[in-house]
Amino acid sequence: MGQQANQPLPDGYQLEEYTIERQLSLGGFSIVYLATDKSGMQVAIKEYLPNSLALRAPGETKPTITEEHLGAFRYGMKCFFEEGRALARLSHPNVIRVLNFFRANDTVYMVMHYEHGRTLQEYIHTHHGHITERFIRGLFTRMLNGLREVHSHKLLHLDLKPSNIYLRANNVPVLIDFGAARVTLSNDEPILKPMYTPGYASPEHYGERKNIGPWSDIYSVGASMYACLAGTPPPPADERLQKDTLQPAILRWQGQYSERLLEIVDWCLHLDHLYRPQSVFALQKALVEEIKPVTENKNWLGRMVDRIRKGSS
Repeated sequence: MGQQANQPLPDGYQLEEYTIERQLSLGGFSIVYLATDKSGMQVAIKEYLPNSLALRAPGETKPTITEEHLGAFRYGMKCFFEEGRALARLSHPNVIRVLNFFRANDTVYMVMHYEHGRTLQEYIHTHHGHITERFIRGLFTRMLNGLREVHSHKLLHLDLKPSNIYLRANNVPVLIDFGAARVTLSNDEPILKPMYTPGYASPEHYGERKNIGPWSDIYSVGASMYACLAGTPPPPADERLQKDTLQPAILRWQGQYSERLLEIVDWCLHLDHLYRPQSVFALQKALVEEIKPVTENKNWLGRMVDRIRKGSS
């Protein structure tokens, strides 16, 4: 069965205690809807529907799954359900809140808090090439608080990219749309290929996927920071493994950002996972280091004069 477009549930459809308002997004793995609950609160509902395994025709509510794809579909559904259960245990201001998950229409649904705002991808698109160092450091330090919480629950995100980092109206970042279920699929059952985004996926995402760990998410964080600087992701990791054409950030943006920030981006994007930050904490620690302007090298007298000047201004 090739890739095909699945029909979303119709607007106004009653799904358990939720009313579907409209489709928000359609991916290869799931469909996300905007819905309201009984009290009128808006929620986002994610429906497990991999288009390589299941097809829902117009006017239908249940997908059609052929016999040969049934095993993979059910296995993926189980992983999606477990992902929902794991995420429901997380309560952190920088991680999407899972409110409920249930089975219906021969598949599963995850109900999440509906966030108002825009994705980092949209922000990059609007501010192309004009994103300040202060913004990058502040945003990623807070986003990493959420990722630390995820990792502390023995979960990996594995689909980190600017379109999965949501910015609330006050620019507080929220991690959305986890790829964790997709990855568990590859461990025993190679039938359902995990999905990832070229440019943001680590080298470990490819091939036998043996060395996947927190450092794999950290590669994606580096690629997302790189995208803030370049406007586009770095070259895909599988291409870099063949022939690495990536110009180090420290050379490409020399003089435009602090050397430390550029070093951090290059550190995260190391092809060998052992040379990357091994934990979110290590990366965060580097990001919150004070940026020392060149004037910091003055002697104590010069620094004192600066301080007096600041005090009187």
